[in-house]
Amino acid sequence: MICAVAGIGATEFSKESGRSELRLAVEAVRAALDDAGLRPADVSGLVTFGMDNNPEIAVARELGMGELSFLSRIGYGGGAACAVVQQAVLAVGAGLADVVVCYRALNERSGRRFGRAVAAPDPDSGWHHPMGLATPAAMVAMVARRYLHDHGASADDFGRVAVAMRRHAATNPRAWFHGRPITLDEHRASRWIAEPLRLLDCCQESDGAVALVVTSLERARDLTGRPAVIAAAAQGSGPDQYVMTSYYRDPVAALPEMGVAARQVWERSGFGPADVRTAVLYDHFTPYVLMQLEELGFCGRGEARHLVADGGIELGGRLPVNPHGGQLGEAYIHGMNGIAEAVRQVRGSAVNQVPGDGPVLVTAGTGVPTSALILRGD
Repeated sequence: MICAVAGIGATEFSKESGRSELRLAVEAVRAALDDAGLRPADVSGLVTFGMDNNPEIAVARELGMGELSFLSRIGYGGGAACAVVQQAVLAVGAGLADVVVCYRALNERSGRRFGRAVAAPDPDSGWHHPMGLATPAAMVAMVARRYLHDHGASADDFGRVAVAMRRHAATNPRAWFHGRPITLDEHRASRWIAEPLRLLDCCQESDGAVALVVTSLERARDLTGRPAVIAAAAQGSGPDQYVMTSYYRDPVAALPEMGVAARQVWERSGFGPADVRTAVLYDHFTPYVLMQLEELGFCGRGEARHLVADGGIELGGRLPVNPHGGQLGEAYIHGMNGIAEAVRQVRGSAVNQVPGDGPVLVTAGTGVPTSALILRGD
């Protein structure tokens, strides 16, 4: 069965929402249902992240959804974003639910901040916490340093990613950094977080919520919003996978889990890198944008810096990346706002609309078990 995203909804993106995460979730879900022209009672399934603090039954209760026949959660943080959509597709295709809503809500700036060091209870933490690697930036810095060493890249190559994302966000009224582009010199002058990562290499901490409505394409065609057809969805985990600290495999500065997801979406959709109109890549740290471009097949290993040079990933470039500004420029809602942007691109309603009718690629999570989507027009 072919499925589609039939509705998208979001709250504003801020640093202080002033309300509970449950209220944020309810607002986003309501907005997504309104966009699709559906009522809460039409929903038969809910999917969210393992890390989300809002129980499905609480969201359903607050909205008056009634009976639900499918409930699911996906782990591994940002790697869940495209995977929640995959779960919804599986549920609809198997006849377990007719309309499934995917949601993610978090007060990640005013509440629990992911950038803080925490003592994780997972069994792998003993391999890195005693060495002081207790924050995402510190963990990624190890991989980033190795990438520079292996491929002759420089911190300016990371900076060009940040400049591109902020330039896109500057013209997006929804973005936190609307009207605030940066220059490469400003990137160079930003303070170190964990060398070779500077402040402007790191994504935001944001408050907000995003929700998506998934149903069959046949039903979506009868609803109010233009459907974004889910041409392919995939998850991937690489050999010797750790969460953000896969230092014990060769090569270190690569994302084999993204390759696993990429091979699936290219095969299932029938599209390839040359067909993609725009890519919405998970940009929680700038080095991973370069690695994803290589792993997804847009360029060879170690060649992403050449693609990024001279505006290659900016609007009007060879491959526009994150026209909304991404997590570096718009907001960090664990990648869900990137899926909403992909839907807008397919619909032709994006603020920074990329011309053409090719598919849109979305990725979710890097350094962790990951997921990906390809969306196209009907």
